[in-house]
Amino acid sequence: MMMSTELKLLAQGRKNILANADQLSLKELNTIPSPFRNNIIWNIGHIIVTQQLLCYGLSAMELNVEKEMVLKFKKGTAPSEEATIDEFKELRELLIETSSQLLKDYENGKWEGVEFQSYRTSFGNTIDSIEDAIAFNNIHEGIHLGYVLNLRKMLQEMVL
Repeated sequence: MMMSTELKLLAQGRKNILANADQLSLKELNTIPSPFRNNIIWNIGHIIVTQQLLCYGLSAMELNVEKEMVLKFKKGTAPSEEATIDEFKELRELLIETSSQLLKDYENGKWEGVEFQSYRTSFGNTIDSIEDAIAFNNIHEGIHLGYVLNLRKMLQEMVL
């Protein structure tokens, strides 16, 4: 599969996440229904951070997000407080911007000649290139789209 297809899938998956998130109130976006450990806002932040770490971090490039965001949403974290509407708006923007930036950087050859740090994922595969990182990232984001859909369904069944 060509990378342009992979990058289009990334953008579409993120649009699908936003389409689902935009149907919910801030309270719903912050709610963590049992048995989940995270909410929809955390899932959005997590996919942004993971994409940055996989695509830019493993290439020893500067991330397009703040270090504080990485610490808040990296693998193994959970929400420690409710997000504000402004924080959610920032995540919405970053969800689109980081996807567009990755496309632009890839098309401009940013990774040409760059040494990529090999990384074994908890999924069981090894990432050895930017192409591997983008492909794996799409699988990762698809998993989190599934979480968002399940969370939304559970929230619609709850009385908040």
